[in-house]
Amino acid sequence: MVNKSPRKLVAVNSAWSVPQIMEALTSALAGDGPALTFAPSKFHSVPESVAVVIPTSGSTGSPKEVALSTAALLASAHASHQFLGATPGERWSLRLPTNHIAGVNVLVRALALGSSLVEKNFEYTAIVPTQLFRALNEESEFLRSLKSAKAVLVGGAAMPSDLLESARIAGINAVTSYGMSEMSGGCIYNGLPLHGVEVEIREDNRIALRGPMQALSYLGHSEPLADNEGWFLTSDAGQVVAGELIISGRIDDQINSGGEKISLGAIDDFLNALGVGEFMSCAISHQEWGQQLCLASSAPFDQRFVSQSLREKFGSHAVPKLFIQTINLPRTSIGKPDRQKLALKFEILSL
Repeated sequence: MVNKSPRKLVAVNSAWSVPQIMEALTSALAGDGPALTFAPSKFHSVPESVAVVIPTSGSTGSPKEVALSTAALLASAHASHQFLGATPGERWSLRLPTNHIAGVNVLVRALALGSSLVEKNFEYTAIVPTQLFRALNEESEFLRSLKSAKAVLVGGAAMPSDLLESARIAGINAVTSYGMSEMSGGCIYNGLPLHGVEVEIREDNRIALRGPMQALSYLGHSEPLADNEGWFLTSDAGQVVAGELIISGRIDDQINSGGEKISLGAIDDFLNALGVGEFMSCAISHQEWGQQLCLASSAPFDQRFVSQSLREKFGSHAVPKLFIQTINLPRTSIGKPDRQKLALKFEILSL
């Protein structure tokens, strides 16, 4: 990365209106204004090639700030529009927070189409599965807008197959989106790589990605974002079947209990598909087992039935040791399971 001089970095103020953010983002992308960060940052300047900085927890859970160039963000927008068949003037609706790449992408896509953001009568929007679930379970203007949209991107968390089917039966053209900040957000739609995106499956089925929308670096980190050949190694496992990428879960969602590996994502997906409630699993430290599998649900459930179902599907090691029923399952602002917060609840319970 060659840079002539550092560039000022300005944090988007929570008091800014969307038009103010769009104006600042336009200048940042054009290079005639400061770079923008969408969360508080310890940095006051960035390399000249950086246009936008997005906070992310990173694969290790430690906070990182992802530096994105104008070229990467526009490559992402153009590839998305090519897949969706979008044309200039068509409109996006912002339904996600801008401190996540998915929300920023909606802004960039609107700029790329030369259109303004709207609340209803939009052609495209991006939401998380939780928003889709809620929309399908209440008759509202938002649901009607989703039904009339040309496409609704759904990402940020695993998409249950029954939820996707329900959306399509309701007349919503739901398009699953998989990606991360390091790849300028979603780069795999409906399991298919966007234009320019390459996929490789590495050891332990770990997914590696490469493409023109890849970020430049992590600010302030000496570790490279990609390997010498430009591949970004994700924290997700999957496989390619008939050209379609199937995500099987996160590498860092895997725990080891009594010497047996357990995928928390696989546990959640299996139970949620049973239709007996919404479940979320986590793990806490245990002297004998190393890690102890715990299970929570937002509704009452038959503990014996759930335990037996998990035993038959995965084996006896996948039967949870602790249970909590009828709680608000903690999630991040973009809908991902917040297993750290859930684990704290179980640690208190186990005292």
